[in-house]
Amino acid sequence: MSDTTTRTAAAPSPTSRDDRAAYIAALGFPVLVILGGLIGFGASAAVLNLSGWVNPLLGVVMFGMGLTLKPVDFALVAKRPLPVILGVIAQYVIMPLTALLVVWVLQLPAEIAAGVILVGCAPGGTSSNVVSYLARGDVALSVTMTSVSTLLAPIFTPLLTLWLAGQYMPLDAGSMALSIVQVVLIPVIAGLAVRVFLPRLVEAILPALPWISVIAISMIVAIVVAGSRDSIVEAGLLVLVAVILHNGFGYLLGYLTGRITGQPVPSRRTLAIEVGMQNSGLAAGLAAQYMSPMSALPGAIFSVCHNLSGAILAALCRGADRRRAARGSVGQDD
Repeated sequence: MSDTTTRTAAAPSPTSRDDRAAYIAALGFPVLVILGGLIGFGASAAVLNLSGWVNPLLGVVMFGMGLTLKPVDFALVAKRPLPVILGVIAQYVIMPLTALLVVWVLQLPAEIAAGVILVGCAPGGTSSNVVSYLARGDVALSVTMTSVSTLLAPIFTPLLTLWLAGQYMPLDAGSMALSIVQVVLIPVIAGLAVRVFLPRLVEAILPALPWISVIAISMIVAIVVAGSRDSIVEAGLLVLVAVILHNGFGYLLGYLTGRITGQPVPSRRTLAIEVGMQNSGLAAGLAAQYMSPMSALPGAIFSVCHNLSGAILAALCRGADRRRAARGSVGQDD
C-alpha cells in the first residue's frame, strides 16, 4: 500500500481532517482486502484465470510507493544513521527469528511454516507510514526505514528465506531475488524518478495512489485465496493464530529495541510499527510463485491483520498521550 497520506504528517500541527483521512486509510484498506479475499473464495474459478497478474500488480504497488518518495527521504540516513540502522537490522533479524519461533511453538505444517517465514523475511510494510503518523511516531524515520528495507529486499529476503525456510521446501533464491528486483526495485526507482522529473503531475495524482495500491493488493489477496481455497477451511484458523502472534511480537520487540537503545518515544513507536508491519503483499506474491498456494495464505491474512492491529496500536498510543497530558507529564516514557 502506498502511503501518500503520510505527506501531511510532516506538518507540525496535524489537523483533525488529516487524522480522519489517515484513519480512513488505515481502517478502509483492510476492509477492501477482506472483500478481495471473499471474492477469491466465492469465485475461485474465475479469479484463478488472473493468476498471471500477481507480479504486474506488485509492480503497480511498488511503483506507487516510489511516486510518494523524494530524494530528501533518504537524507535521514546521513543525518540520524543510528535509528535507521537499528530499525533495518531489527526488521531483518527480529521478524525472521520471530517467524521461526511461531513455527516451532505451533508446530506448523511445512507449507504454512515456509509462508510464515517468508512474511518475516519481507521488507517493511508500506502502510506503516500511515500508522506511524497516527501513532504520533517519527514519520520521517518511518518513511526512510520502509524505503531502505525495501531497497535491500532483493538481497536479504531471498537469502534469509532460503536459509530459514529451505528446510521446509526447496527454494530457488536466485530466481526469487530476480523477481524482487523486477517487481520491487525497478518500479520503486522508476516511481522515484518520475517524482523527481514530473513533480506537478505526481502531486496531482497523489491522493488516488493509496486506493490504487490497495485495489492491487486486494486483487493479489483474491488470487492467493482462490488458489488455496480448499485448504482455508482446514488451516485458516491456525494461520490466523500464527499471523497474530508474529505481528504482535514484532510490535513488542521493535519497541523494546528502541527503548533499550535509548531512542525517544516517537522513534520507539516507529521502530515497533516498522518491525511489526511487513510487506505481506510481496510475501504472498512470492509464495504463490515460488512455494505453493498454501504458503501464500499467511501473507494474505497478514495483509488484513497488520492494518487492523496497526490502527488499534495507533489509538493506544494516542490514548497514552492524552493520559500523560492530563497528568502534565507530556514527553515522558510510554
